[in-house]
Amino acid sequence: MLTDGRRAAAPLPAASADALASSSALSSHIAACIAAAGGWIGFDRFMELALYAPGIGYYAGGADKFGSAGDFVTAPELGPVFARTVAAQVAQLLAVSAPNVIEAGAGSGRLAADLLLELEARGQLPDRYGILELSGELRARQRATIGLQAPRLLPRVHWLEHLPERFDGLVLANEVLDAMPVHLVVWNADAICERGVGVEDGRFVWCDRVADGCLRERALALASDHALPPGYLSEVSLLAPAWVAQWASILGRGALLLIDYGFPRREYYHAQRDTGTLMCHYRQHAHGEPFYLPGLQDITAHVDFTALAEAGCAAGLDLLGYTTQASFLFNCGLTEVLARTPASDPRRYLPLASAAQKLVSPAEMGELFKVMALGKGIDEPLIGFVRGDRSVTL
Repeated sequence: MLTDGRRAAAPLPAASADALASSSALSSHIAACIAAAGGWIGFDRFMELALYAPGIGYYAGGADKFGSAGDFVTAPELGPVFARTVAAQVAQLLAVSAPNVIEAGAGSGRLAADLLLELEARGQLPDRYGILELSGELRARQRATIGLQAPRLLPRVHWLEHLPERFDGLVLANEVLDAMPVHLVVWNADAICERGVGVEDGRFVWCDRVADGCLRERALALASDHALPPGYLSEVSLLAPAWVAQWASILGRGALLLIDYGFPRREYYHAQRDTGTLMCHYRQHAHGEPFYLPGLQDITAHVDFTALAEAGCAAGLDLLGYTTQASFLFNCGLTEVLARTPASDPRRYLPLASAAQKLVSPAEMGELFKVMALGKGIDEPLIGFVRGDRSVTL
């Protein structure tokens, strides 16, 4: 996801009257949920409502989200070079497991369309390409994108609203885990608190309560492993590791390929990262105010890849690889993909080269974005991790 920095340096773009009305309706719905819960909800619940409330949440609404006309740019939206390169790893995994793909949270459908076209060109099309998508609006957009770019391949695609009971093949998740609701935790000198949301004078406000249950246990473990100064604020994701563990119970033979921005735990909870990683994205601007126009902006948190590896391995998966997006794409043949288009044809070549630069540059997506593979019954080394594997850093 590319935007213009941690906080917006200039005033954010104005919203239309219809957009403001939709945001107001969602704010009223969230306020009613807070009142029904006794005046306080955890931030994870606020994030869930802001992003996924039926009909009015950010991902349930109809506004453009992806690409230059939306709020952020994901790797597939930069052009086909990402999918064409990732296809090498997808093809290998399908060959050693089963010819089935499930893409979780397929966004605009651009990755699915480009990936299917590349797999067709390689003679390695999956029998079925499932898309796990909760939003009806996004399902319609994905169907339209694939129908426009790869109409002959649309019959291979089907949509899922729930995880299957059993699956063999590849589960692909590109920038999905960062949008899963997270808890906010404050490590004070005298107590570990969960930061939640209340309402005061008609506005959302932060309210802290002493953490309990599984969240407190996770926070205590983090405090014992890291020198967190008093007042340290960060996110704890209970949902993303549980999602990975759930797939472990579903997967027969195959793999999860997870691509997202984040860190291993020792970097995530570094003493100097004392305000966490929470980020909001609105019309190509990034800022740190999750209460701004609920429903009109994305809310994300970086991924703790150590937590994913621990959850997957504890549930029976094998860690097959972990590296930066740059290393992964080079391992998968990025330079060979670019070489298909002659540099002597600048009209076609320059957009591909520009996209590749953003994908692998340390200043863009190359270092911050990581790729992790977790699998079951996969013995063959994966080509995406043959050089630059960072599994020992988890």
